Amino acid sequence: MHNPELLSEEKVFKDPVHRYVHVRERLIWDLINASEFQRLRRIKQLGTSYLTFHGGEHSRFNHSLGVYEIMRRILETFEGRIQLSREEKLLCLCAALLHDVGHGPFSHSFEKVFRFHHEDWTRAIITGETEINRILRRMGDGFPQKVAEVIAKTYENKLIVSLISSQIDADRMDYLLRDAYYTGVNYGNFDIERILRLMRPHEDGIVIKFSGMHAVEDYIMSRYQMYWQVYFHPVTRSAEVVLRKVFQRAKDLFQAGYSFRVEPVQLLPFLREEITLADYLALDESVVFYYLHQWKAEQDPILKDLSSRFLDRKLFKYVECTPKDFRLIADLQKLFLEAGIDPSYYLEVDSTSDLPYDFYRPGEDEERIPIMLLMPSGEIVELSRKSEIVESISGKRRFDYKLYFPLEKVLALPEGLRQAICERLGVVKDADGSCQDHPSD
Repeated sequence: MHNPELLSEEKVFKDPVHRYVHVRERLIWDLINASEFQRLRRIKQLGTSYLTFHGGEHSRFNHSLGVYEIMRRILETFEGRIQLSREEKLLCLCAALLHDVGHGPFSHSFEKVFRFHHEDWTRAIITGETEINRILRRMGDGFPQKVAEVIAKTYENKLIVSLISSQIDADRMDYLLRDAYYTGVNYGNFDIERILRLMRPHEDGIVIKFSGMHAVEDYIMSRYQMYWQVYFHPVTRSAEVVLRKVFQRAKDLFQAGYSFRVEPVQLLPFLREEITLADYLALDESVVFYYLHQWKAEQDPILKDLSSRFLDRKLFKYVECTPKDFRLIADLQKLFLEAGIDPSYYLEVDSTSDLPYDFYRPGEDEERIPIMLLMPSGEIVELSRKSEIVESISGKRRFDYKLYFPLEKVLALPEGLRQAICERLGVVKDADGSCQDHPSD
């Protein structure tokens, strides 16, 4: 392992959430300036949420810097409490900085259609033939693999893993505060200063001093509210549905031999599902927006309409539904086909679920790293055993289902079809069977 070089002068980024991001190591500075990391400036942190919360335009670049800064502060807090080598500290900082480097444009919509996972691309960027890999290998040929293992939660030191991936980690703390700041909501705010001050290293993970329990309760409730009020907002989900349908239509047309007005050169590897690392790194949201603008003028009426809907925010409306209402979907699909509206692109059930907090139970396959409290007696106790608030939501997964469709197309149908569709949508939505427009926020 090479001895890490310090910068001749500390570099400082102004940050609206943490005030400043401090960089002292040459390794970190060079990683930030690597082309693969700079690409994150061109990828939004919140995907389609900017169509719901107009301030939510921030990038994965500034989130990644924020996670790095929280990790740096955690390591400062741990000074004198635990012996981490210089390499291990840099391993923590690098994993924090690079944890999202594999994200693509509108990650979740894009991944569902083209069937890949950003985690795989994160590992490929860190361990493959990239500028980031060359920089990391200054610490030794095995160092990039160690960084990838920390992010993948397979690294042998569980304390280091828990700092970047647990139920109270640097990643979650930054995105809650940052997303709340940029979307203009108060839900995600919590007392990070107190949590960091009362965080302690302990064997294979971190613990929080018992006196900080209420700050942790606030953090967990902030996370709960952010998921349901921001991340799972129905309008954001409508935008994701429309965007998924855009990608799906483009893919279906390509596979059918359709001749695009402008050949989607940079998307061809994805349409063929033969993607190299270079192909992936060449893709960002500016490329996607370019093709959306081109498709807005396509001959294919579905691709043209869906692209216009996304760009101009003419999104699908929605009605509430539950699994017992799914029997109605088949009826609606038949009625949509009869009306000349392809249900493959214009009728979609979208489901979300969240587990605000949980802990591992014997016999379960999925490992969950719980939040542990350090009691005044020195005993280590799982959070929900001491917090009535957390105990009340622990292990309780909440589900939400919505049916998305183009209301204006339905309302423009002949009366018989319109009434038949509205009656079925009304059964899902309202007791009075009405089928009317409603606000999108």
